[in-house]
Amino acid sequence: MTRIAIVGAGFGGVAVAAELLRAGFDDIVLLEKADRAGGVWRDNTYPGCACDVPAPLYSYSRALNPDWSRRYPPHDEILAYLQRCADEWGVTPRVRFGAEVASASWTGGGWEILLSDGDSVRADVLIPAVGQLSRPSIPALPGAESFAGVAVHTAHWTPDVPVQGSRVAVVGTGASAIQLVPAIAGTAAHVTVFQRTAPWTLPKPDRRYGRLRKAAYRRIPSLMLLSRAATWGLTLVPGAALTGNRVVDALIRGYSWSQRRWQIRDPELRAKVTPDEPLGCKRVLFTNAWLPALARPDVDLVTEKIVAVTPGGVRTADGVDHPCDVLVYGTGFAATEFLVPIRVTGRDGVVLADEWRDGAHAYLGLAVPGFPNMFLVYGPNTNTGNTSVIYFHEAQAGWITQAVRRVAAGDDLEVRPEVAAAYDTEIQSRLAGSVWTACQSWYRTAAGRVVANWPGKATEYRRRTTTLNRSDFLPGSLPVE
Repeated sequence: MTRIAIVGAGFGGVAVAAELLRAGFDDIVLLEKADRAGGVWRDNTYPGCACDVPAPLYSYSRALNPDWSRRYPPHDEILAYLQRCADEWGVTPRVRFGAEVASASWTGGGWEILLSDGDSVRADVLIPAVGQLSRPSIPALPGAESFAGVAVHTAHWTPDVPVQGSRVAVVGTGASAIQLVPAIAGTAAHVTVFQRTAPWTLPKPDRRYGRLRKAAYRRIPSLMLLSRAATWGLTLVPGAALTGNRVVDALIRGYSWSQRRWQIRDPELRAKVTPDEPLGCKRVLFTNAWLPALARPDVDLVTEKIVAVTPGGVRTADGVDHPCDVLVYGTGFAATEFLVPIRVTGRDGVVLADEWRDGAHAYLGLAVPGFPNMFLVYGPNTNTGNTSVIYFHEAQAGWITQAVRRVAAGDDLEVRPEVAAAYDTEIQSRLAGSVWTACQSWYRTAAGRVVANWPGKATEYRRRTTTLNRSDFLPGSLPVE
């Protein structure tokens, strides 16, 4: 029987486990360091946390949900949905909770996985599904350790963070911050937002789903397919802008400009929130509440560089001290450091971190030469700039299931180095002319290599992962048919 170890029980890990179970593989363990499934939706509980992809798309294709409360549901609904799917598909009983993976090594006949508590797991197939947004990034600000108040990253939020009546400083203006600030403004005594670069924003076409809609979805499930298809069609618009359509790009820029004109009356503040980087080089943010929150009298937007954290607050380059009781880092994740801090050692003692010292890369985002029977979920260059990452997870689950079938037939699968190199050259060549090279973001390494995003349409990725290609693997690594 083929032993399969999946690292992580978020959307990706659950998708792969469910597909493998459907294919008849039963010896599966999901190694999850937390005490329950959920990934980012378990870890991120800050006020205002919600999905910025419409629910009809941010769902498994075989588990469309008639009970979403709105088009962009809050994190607790998404977490409950994921956990329900894991339960119904028989995945949850196969999760080993509290199992943090420290290292994984190829032994020549399989993988030996060492847990942080000293225990070990042996597997024929290793499937890391830890995601790109699992390790919070906290800037090394001088004096941060001296802060006398409460300091917290949005991904480490707890219900006892003392927001009410406090002076709150929020560092960053990314996806988490634009949800958090409107949610706490008015509850906090004062909010100070520290912005390095202004994000591009667009109105969020959110709406509640009423009882009639939910009842119709339950009675006629095919209606949910229509909603999903319509939502997919809408994502093609920003997708066209990101891939170089100048007309669509100009239209979206104009729409964003109009939003700033409608929601910010003060010309000085409007200038501060006007982006000076190309549209799409960082994630475009959908919000109806961010700009009005910044215009509140109890919210300040500071664009001066932070030079230090003091015991009583934050000091900026102009010498101004900004007092605060709570310091929130809305500074995102170490998305380019794939699989860190897990030490993965492949054939001939090759360490994956060394292979990736110039930036992570993998064939189809799934396989790395020198690492047999290891298949990544949400690996390098499989992030999507405009649609649902769950679509990619499902494509990967299908490909991985084909790979596991081959392993079950008695062979070790290792992608040819020349195939992986040619693929990487193609992807990086396509990315070199993309908008994602126009500024520094979590999509790129410090050296400038884009390691997160897929350069084409999601349908292209699905097509390229539909069939596992025999010629992509080393001779003798696949059975003779």
